[in-house]
Amino acid sequence: MYETIKLEKKNGVANLTLNRPDRLNSFNVQMHEELRNALDGIANDGETRCLMITGEGRGFCAGQDLGDRAVNADGEAPDLGMSVEKYYNPLIRRITNLKMPVICALNGVAAGAGASLVMACDIVIAARSASFILSFAKVGLVPDSGSSWHFTRALGLPRAKALAMLGNKLKAEQAEQWGLIYQVVDDECLMDEANKLSSHLATQPTEALANIKDLIHTSFDYSLNEQLERERKAMQHLGRSHDYKEGVSAFMEKREAKFKGK
Repeated sequence: MYETIKLEKKNGVANLTLNRPDRLNSFNVQMHEELRNALDGIANDGETRCLMITGEGRGFCAGQDLGDRAVNADGEAPDLGMSVEKYYNPLIRRITNLKMPVICALNGVAAGAGASLVMACDIVIAARSASFILSFAKVGLVPDSGSSWHFTRALGLPRAKALAMLGNKLKAEQAEQWGLIYQVVDDECLMDEANKLSSHLATQPTEALANIKDLIHTSFDYSLNEQLERERKAMQHLGRSHDYKEGVSAFMEKREAKFKGK
């Protein structure tokens, strides 16, 4: 069905693999269109409760394929704002707005918009050999696809500005120490650990996890008093859910909860 990505669904988990290994899984128009179709299906299939994203081959994603017709250096100056508006911003919004956990199994380099894609995910597990490169400035551009938002909030102004201006490689272990990602594991353990985590999350109270995502993503937009009120409303809503009743019952009965994501 797809050529630039692979999608497999099993037991509530959707495994989505970027699949242009000969181009380090860099974005072209076809990949954007296939990702849009796949993510829309995942959001609406009524079965998927966790998404895991990784890359085929030795890299995760090298960002924009500069040889693609959307960004052609040999022709008329492209409208990069249009490219961001049409392809990249909708992709980041689709991922961050998914009402389920999104795991990134970072298997190699994540450069440019590839780094932005990683940071749009909720939990990042990286291979020890993986790395980030905010390479935008090296071609005369600025970080896009949410990089200036995510990196600044995760790292603070000094480190975010240095990474963006210098375009230096940030190795996975340093990214973990700085608080940019959740966990680093040995390369050979990456997929086992990511699969274990995604399988676990697919059995958890998905509605509650979606509310957690929303509260944290938007917390910078509200005062403390406003955030307290938003938390109250979320608790009111979730207190009427099946999964809250099941979670309490399981706790009282000393058994494993069987959540339905509702």
